[in-house]
Amino acid sequence: MKPIAAITAAGVAFASPSYADETPGIFDAITSIAAGADRHDWDRVRAAFADEVTLDYTSLWGGGPATQTADDVIAGWSGFLPGFDVTHHMVTNRTITTLDAAYATAEADFTATHRINADLWVLGGRYAYELILQDGDWKVSSLTMTALWETGDRGLVGIAAERAGAGN
Repeated sequence: MKPIAAITAAGVAFASPSYADETPGIFDAITSIAAGADRHDWDRVRAAFADEVTLDYTSLWGGGPATQTADDVIAGWSGFLPGFDVTHHMVTNRTITTLDAAYATAEADFTATHRINADLWVLGGRYAYELILQDGDWKVSSLTMTALWETGDRGLVGIAAERAGAGN
């Protein structure tokens, strides 16, 4: 694997011209997870994940990383995100940190806003991604979220799950 220090979302500087063609597919997968979840476009989210994915939210919820099928991830997320009135996951400063023929790592900063009525839960931090090239498309095989700050009511997650289960 080659460390990549100069590939950015803006695409301004590339360590090697050969990486320019790979960058959009990696950034598309990252964007599809956040934007697809906010739009409840579960097919879009599913298409961004490898068949098996490791999610690590231990910085927020404790426990340990969980490896599961992408379909199980979608079932879980679709079981509570629609219970919010709105969510907005802003993913910025995307950077490819490693790129090989069929494996890449990337990182990004995020702010995730969740609203029910007038109540908000806003979380900020960093994502670390591992991606694999599968059938010509980059797929996220691992996602680690590092929470750096939050404000508002984290309990809205439970209320959203109840609302989603009741058909909102």
